[in-house]
Amino acid sequence: MAAAFDLKKLSTLDRVVAGASVLTLILLFLPWYGFSDGIYSASVSGFSTSYGWFGALLIIAAGVYLVLQRSGVNLAGIPVSPGVVVLGASGLGTVIVALRWLTVPSGGALGFSYGPKYGMIGTLIVGLGETACAFLLFRASGEALPWAKAGAPAGDTAVHTATMPTTGAMPMAAPMPTAAPPAEAAPPAEAAPPAEAAPPAEAEQSADTEPPADSAPPA
Repeated sequence: MAAAFDLKKLSTLDRVVAGASVLTLILLFLPWYGFSDGIYSASVSGFSTSYGWFGALLIIAAGVYLVLQRSGVNLAGIPVSPGVVVLGASGLGTVIVALRWLTVPSGGALGFSYGPKYGMIGTLIVGLGETACAFLLFRASGEALPWAKAGAPAGDTAVHTATMPTTGAMPMAAPMPTAAPPAEAAPPAEAAPPAEAAPPAEAEQSADTEPPADSAPPA
């Protein structure tokens, strides 16, 4: 059954992230790089600026994923939690656009100029705003980062669901209660030491028995 999209299910931060994705899609077709000599000018869109377009697509994907999740689409096949997906895609996309902005050639002299145009600069600003909102959503969800969950003890690791709520922030699922440790068995009672046998009574010598009389010497 197809999921129905309802704008009311989106919180304010959700709408900002979704709107930033739409705006990034528009900016991707606007001038990202160009030159001008005062009379003639030329420019290219984001698709012709090496790897910059890939960062823009990640920013767009973050908003699309969030809208699909809010619409009830089953996204349980993704191995990480929803908050991490939105924050990771928007943050990584913004970093890629920023790197392209820093490395693209720019300069000018005597009325001639070349360098990044408003399409690239606008995408960078929108990406920063989307990443900030995604971070707030992630903090509100209480989700743990993948490496934080991997390093936690087995008994202390919280169990997270693969879907976010349909409204508001993205809270994590309540952790499952851990089983109580089995009660320790009482140590066995020590056996009492055996009683020592009484020493055998010495035979009593009869008081009436007299030693034999010495025989008389012969006459």
